[in-house]
Amino acid sequence: MTAILSIVRKEMRSYFNSPIAYIVIVFFLVFTAVWLFYVAQFVAQDIASLRAYFGIMPIVFIGLIPALTMRSWAEESKLGTDEILLTLPYRESELVLGKFFGAYGLLLLVLLLTVFVPFSVTPLGNFERGEIFGEYLGIALLGAAGTAIGLFVSSIARNQISAFILSAVGLLFLTLVGQVNAIIDLPTWLASLINYVSLQYHVGSFIRGVIDTRDLVYFLVITVLFLYLNVKTLVFRKWS
Repeated sequence: MTAILSIVRKEMRSYFNSPIAYIVIVFFLVFTAVWLFYVAQFVAQDIASLRAYFGIMPIVFIGLIPALTMRSWAEESKLGTDEILLTLPYRESELVLGKFFGAYGLLLLVLLLTVFVPFSVTPLGNFERGEIFGEYLGIALLGAAGTAIGLFVSSIARNQISAFILSAVGLLFLTLVGQVNAIIDLPTWLASLINYVSLQYHVGSFIRGVIDTRDLVYFLVITVLFLYLNVKTLVFRKWS
């Protein structure tokens, strides 16, 4: 645990010693607020629901998460500091978890800063607190899965740019693949398979205020799977 915390602190210092953390925070807060109040016309809709606010977050994550994770391993590899990390008395799993909680911690901080939106609009109507909690839970789980994917891609990419592009393309595909069912009339088994793969499909239940254990399991499996692949990538790099 000490090793993981030391890496988390290193990662957090790295984020806040560069413009990345500040750019990510400001961009996310401003863009989502503008979307809710100006694009989605929240006040004019006169509906006590924040689905439009949370519904845009999976799309924003397509660019936001790769921006957070692209440096994690790709930059270490470019500077050669990954070799130093791998020679330290840390297990590969500790290195991966430290990187993960560093990036995910910043993402959770960004989400925490959005609570001013629910607090500012709840006096305007009879909002369901349980629904808002479910929406935050779903977005947080989506963020964990996306962060794990981004870190894995960064571990196999040659540089930050390729890590960003590959992560963004991967998240774009996994997020929007479910839209194929709205365009093409597919066989039931294939449509179900596509929905199961889709990140947006699983987070959709949370955004509607429904907490389904199948969606919880899905996000946990995706997160653990890509963290495991990240560990195996480091093991291979260490002994190759």
